[in-house]
Amino acid sequence: MKLHVNIEGNGFPLLILHGFLGMGDNWKTLAKAYAEKGFEVHLIDQRNHGRSPHSNEFNYEVLAEDICEYALDASINHFSVIGHSMGGKTAMQLACSYPDLIEKLLIADIAPKYYAPHHQQILNGLTKLYETEITSRQQADELLSAFITEKGIRLFLMKNLYRKDKNNYGLRVNLDVLKLNIEEVGKALTEDKKFNGETLFLKGSQSDYIKDEDKSLIKQHFPNAKIDVIQNAGHWLHAEQREAFYKKSINFLEA
Repeated sequence: MKLHVNIEGNGFPLLILHGFLGMGDNWKTLAKAYAEKGFEVHLIDQRNHGRSPHSNEFNYEVLAEDICEYALDASINHFSVIGHSMGGKTAMQLACSYPDLIEKLLIADIAPKYYAPHHQQILNGLTKLYETEITSRQQADELLSAFITEKGIRLFLMKNLYRKDKNNYGLRVNLDVLKLNIEEVGKALTEDKKFNGETLFLKGSQSDYIKDEDKSLIKQHFPNAKIDVIQNAGHWLHAEQREAFYKKSINFLEA
């Protein structure tokens, strides 16, 4: 599968994997900052997201294979990777399955455990968008606001809108397949998976995605993992506290 990728800068390769319903562009500002520090940053749209191809297959095994194939096609045989939420699960699977490819692994606000489906309101809102003839972004925002109260989340989701023609908008995300495979998004890393390389888990202080009781499971899969906290941040820690996230991440990547 030929994934859509934007590349910033030159230097040691750093691959960034977005979360559920996101796209590589969500990380553009941070990518420019990493590029200024001498990294070649690859902002990847994972399958069924952004401008990457749509497919009926959707699980962490194929998502990790996609990234491995991309790296090999681009003649990248060693790189660091940042993954947020769903992208963090992909990054964990990737590092455990292809450890020789990975220099450093940074996981943003997700643990290797199972998460029950919890995106129903968002998926309901996007389904309504999908079924409605949308002629303006304002109309899309008003429609979504019936399902999602937080303006920031609505703006994040509306990045998936694109102009189908002069009068109508469509959605880039492969909604039908993602809804069908929603259980896959929360799947745990299987017990046998382990990565011994340098790993950093960053969690938002106001997020409950990584709990104290998850630390032993993290260490089981990632024996050399460190866990750090971004203060005054929720699940979208890289957007909510961009500067703090940048400082902690660049210190880890450059060490």
